Amino acid sequence: MPRSNRIIPIQPIQDVLETLNPFKARKQRLMNYNPVTGPLTRKPSVCEKITIFNYSNTHFEEVTLAGTEVDEIFKHIDSKNTVWINVDGINKETVHRICIELGIHILLEDDIMSVGQRAKMDEIGDHLFCLLPMMYFNAENCTVDQEQVSIVLGKNFVISFQEEVEKDVFNHVREKLRINNSRMRSVGADYLCYSLIDTIVDSYYLIIEKLGERIELMEDAVQHQANTRAQARINFLRKELLLFKRAIAPVRELVNGFLKSDSDLLEERTTKYFKDVYDHIIQANDLSENYRDMILNVQDLYHTQLNLKMNEIMKVLAVVTTIMAPLTFIAGIYGMNFDNMPELHTRNGYYYTMGFMLVMLIAMILLFKKKRWF
Repeated sequence: MPRSNRIIPIQPIQDVLETLNPFKARKQRLMNYNPVTGPLTRKPSVCEKITIFNYSNTHFEEVTLAGTEVDEIFKHIDSKNTVWINVDGINKETVHRICIELGIHILLEDDIMSVGQRAKMDEIGDHLFCLLPMMYFNAENCTVDQEQVSIVLGKNFVISFQEEVEKDVFNHVREKLRINNSRMRSVGADYLCYSLIDTIVDSYYLIIEKLGERIELMEDAVQHQANTRAQARINFLRKELLLFKRAIAPVRELVNGFLKSDSDLLEERTTKYFKDVYDHIIQANDLSENYRDMILNVQDLYHTQLNLKMNEIMKVLAVVTTIMAPLTFIAGIYGMNFDNMPELHTRNGYYYTMGFMLVMLIAMILLFKKKRWF
């Protein structure tokens, strides 16, 4: 039967990999993004939600739309107030419609639709764009999950695109916007952009704290019980910390891009706030580096405990072998089949021999204990 030359689609194979080994698929997504091969677009979301905040010192409006009501977005954009459009769930048609209507460059549209990218900041035309990871700690399996957040800053508006629909870390920003006469309502869109980035960066500290707790617990566990299960947990934590550190490291360059930007969209008073975010991300990188050293120390402690355990076992076996060697020698001599042996026909020879072996055994044990060999 002739072999059929079928072309196997890549995406279904990736779906199978995610089903069979989600951790390996997640690692491949975070570690193996190759921009040369083109953007890795996400599947259209079926649970898309759009939230709009239109506000000023004297005005506030909050609107929630379904993904199919894209045209309703542009009715809430005006030049008098600041507008925050938050899109939950990336859908190609929705992103394209928003970008066309607001004049966002096609390259930025491609970046929004791509996933697993390195955090970066771009300035194209009349818009400032950045994408960075939003991190979550999954307490059920002790993993660090993340989604890519894209933020577009324009004149009097900010658009944020999120992969996940159900969760984010922006509730603190929303609560500030709902408060009358709050500082958030009295400043422009550049301050809102800063607030979103600052909230994401501050959430990294929660992840670092959770990972630090797991590392400390693992350190205590290794001291009491060093086994293969402990080694597997150490390797798992080390890989999670590596993925986390790799994800947040480029955010430093992203914030630095805002500090160096001469765009008219950024007011001079906002620069000091981005400087604060810059300090926070440096500290987060330093903490992740410290915890990386800690997990390596825990790994060294595991090998040390394993070697100590092996040395104890070898010491016990060496003592037993040393004690049994002379006894085996004596038993071997009197176990030889020779008729002409002087002690062979001694009436009480058996008792003399066993007594001598017992005395020798006790003497060797006392000698080893005196030398503290065990």
